[in-house]
Amino acid sequence: MLEAIDLAARRGSLLLFARLRMRVERGRALLVTGRNGSGKTTLLRILAGLTLPEAGHVTLDGETIAPHSPAMRAQSVFAGHAPGLKDELTVEENLRSLTALAGEHAADDAIAKALASVDLFEQRGLPARVLSQGQRRRVGLARLALLPRPVWLLDEPATALDAAGLTSLGKLVAQRLREGGMVIAATHQSLDLPADRVDTLAMT
Repeated sequence: MLEAIDLAARRGSLLLFARLRMRVERGRALLVTGRNGSGKTTLLRILAGLTLPEAGHVTLDGETIAPHSPAMRAQSVFAGHAPGLKDELTVEENLRSLTALAGEHAADDAIAKALASVDLFEQRGLPARVLSQGQRRRVGLARLALLPRPVWLLDEPATALDAAGLTSLGKLVAQRLREGGMVIAATHQSLDLPADRVDTLAMT
């Protein structure tokens, strides 16, 4: 279980939110909605241990998560707005590099399977600079497939995805939930997920 207790956060002098409580159990997703600037990304970064809250704390399976905690990094994957691709590397090379940066090793067949799952296998040898924005986002989805960690923290994962990309995203998240993972996604778009596994947190 991932739980936030009485969280508060600021951006400069602006209080984004206060006394925020949330709980996500294994096998469930939490969709975080709200207007731009309401603190959705900040919340995800606090949950990932990347940002220090103004107040409150986060626990994972009852253990308090300290900011920049190596334990939380080992248990979670954070996917932000930018896929973090290097334009001079191929799709396959980028995916291998991103996986290695996360401390994981992916075999060639696993990389091929991940790219095929997001319809990028034929583009695996292309340099990232020629990819569309949607294709760049799909590389990020393939990265998720190679990082089967308990907690996925996704910031606007549907941005720039076409209908096929949204289908791939929905399948990946649904599979992670079936495997007992927890997914927290900040999103302006509805995601095609099993309704009985999804809760919503509206940021004001």
